[in-house]
Amino acid sequence: MNKVILIGRLTADPDIRQTNSGKSVASYRLAVDRNIKAEGQPEADFLNCTAFGKSAEFAGNYLRKGMKIAVEGRIQTGSYTNRDGQKVYTTDVVAEEVEFAESKA
Repeated sequence: MNKVILIGRLTADPDIRQTNSGKSVASYRLAVDRNIKAEGQPEADFLNCTAFGKSAEFAGNYLRKGMKIAVEGRIQTGSYTNRDGQKVYTTDVVAEEVEFAESKA
């Protein structure tokens, strides 16, 4: 089973684009607090998220930097070779469902 549920804040407005076939794709980064604190300071993980179709359109229409959201989806790994010829490994969250996690201020 590959399922993840995260609650965090958007670090920037989502980046929305269209595939060649016209499908919407949204990319955004989510800052998720850790339970463990370093020297009294909270720490966070910064996770790349990708949404497709209706979820991507929702992100483009309603999500903005600083908003607290809940994301349900799956982990996806990949790799590519950069300009220097080094293999780079990636880990992303494919967001299947997104909800607001706090009321509008």
